[in-house]
Amino acid sequence: MPRRPVPFAWQVMGLQVGLLVVVFGLGCALIGWIFDRELTEQYGSRALAVAHTLAADPAIVSAAAAEDPHGTLQARAEAARAASGALFVVVTDRHGIRLAHPNPRRLHEPVSTDPSAVLAGRDTINVERGTLGLSARGKTPLRAPDGTVVGEVSVGFRVADIRGYVWQQLGLAGAVAGCALLLGVAGSALLSRRLKRLTLGLEPAELAELVREREAVLRGIGEGVLAVDAAGRVSVCTTEAARLLGVDPAPGTVLAEAGLPPGLTAIAQRRTADNVTVLAGDRVLVVNYRTVRRDGRDLGGVLTLRDRTDLEAVTRELESVRTLSSALRASRHEFANRLHVLSGLLQNGHHGEALEYLHAVAGPAVATAGPVAAVDDPYLQAFVAAKTAEAAERDVRLTLSDTTWVGTRVTAPVEVTTVLGILVDNAVEAARTGARRPAWVDLALLSDGDVLHISVVDSGDGVHPSLGERIFAPGVSTRDEHGRGLGLALARQAARQLDGDVRLTAPAGRSHGAVLEARLPHALVPVAT
Repeated sequence: MPRRPVPFAWQVMGLQVGLLVVVFGLGCALIGWIFDRELTEQYGSRALAVAHTLAADPAIVSAAAAEDPHGTLQARAEAARAASGALFVVVTDRHGIRLAHPNPRRLHEPVSTDPSAVLAGRDTINVERGTLGLSARGKTPLRAPDGTVVGEVSVGFRVADIRGYVWQQLGLAGAVAGCALLLGVAGSALLSRRLKRLTLGLEPAELAELVREREAVLRGIGEGVLAVDAAGRVSVCTTEAARLLGVDPAPGTVLAEAGLPPGLTAIAQRRTADNVTVLAGDRVLVVNYRTVRRDGRDLGGVLTLRDRTDLEAVTRELESVRTLSSALRASRHEFANRLHVLSGLLQNGHHGEALEYLHAVAGPAVATAGPVAAVDDPYLQAFVAAKTAEAAERDVRLTLSDTTWVGTRVTAPVEVTTVLGILVDNAVEAARTGARRPAWVDLALLSDGDVLHISVVDSGDGVHPSLGERIFAPGVSTRDEHGRGLGLALARQAARQLDGDVRLTAPAGRSHGAVLEARLPHALVPVAT
């Protein structure tokens, strides 16, 4: 069974505690060494000061010069040792022979350390080992009134006492360091706990794997993904999302400053959307919003963007084909019915009635062919004919205006039929639901070089003046029905793909409803001059 890895938070805490222990240990060792050195030097200086005090006593100098015939130096030295707390106070003659020593048995013996430097007239401070052990000692020469060196005074303090004091101080420092270490451990524990909370309990290896999986998922799907945190800032914007939106907001950008389409910004702020259609530049996007939570904590949400631009164009084109096929089917049924009538009349010998019926049938066709004949493009002819038949089925009369004239062919049939189809469909619907009767729609097509002008007037109730240009915004409609409010936005979008536009010329009139016009540059083949 594989061993469970130590959590990263515990590793961090262990590393911090270990680092604190090493730092405190090295600090204490360095402080102890410096403290020991400083104390040794201080005690050496103190020993030299005691020696200077004794060397300044004329009685001691004269007794040492006379080699202490009365034995007074021993008592004086012991009194000084007891008063200063020194390990020893030693007085010698000019030859280094002890005249005073804490151990009387060592009197009149040479000193255990080299006295030559002191007897040469120099003060010394050093740490040496003598008959009484290791000590920090200070030595000074005894000088007669004429300056002659007649002996020396050596005072020493036990190094063990110095080290004991050092260890005592280090113990106190260690207690303070221990308290600091406990505070460091507590801080490390709090830091580890916060780190765990910030990473949602995930280990670094899990975070790295999560990032790799996220990149693989985000780059592997065909939809655009825009993630927003709980504070309303962009946290992730995939390449596909940037392509669809036309902007690439950096992580941390506030939604209001990200340059997103207004509809998308509103969805992200409402934090709710389910297959909502939004226009982003020249693209039609289907947007969904999903809220993200973990352990009851709000992490923001994710917007998914699907491009429906091509699908919308195909849908419009399919609608045009369906309209044409419906019109052709209706014409075929009507033509078949007329042939049956003619056949019956001829079979029964009613030749005069058959001829009269034929003229009656051909008359409206000839009358209707006049305006259509003003359009040279066969695609426009078929489209208008189909829309005329479809409008008739809905009890709306669609006619071409007498001012119609298109003397060339269409170069952008998808964009043209998209704009024309939306405008005609909206006008037919407005006329059908309007109060005026009979219901009618008047369509005018006019070519100007390579520019196609479209004008559509209906008998409906018109557009409320409060709407105005807002009818071209996605989701705005004159009818409160679900799924409405996208047609005119798509029509304007298709027109602007040709550097043109669609506008509301008049919201309503006394004898007619709304008047909409479209200008489509580059939609026609220019007429050769």
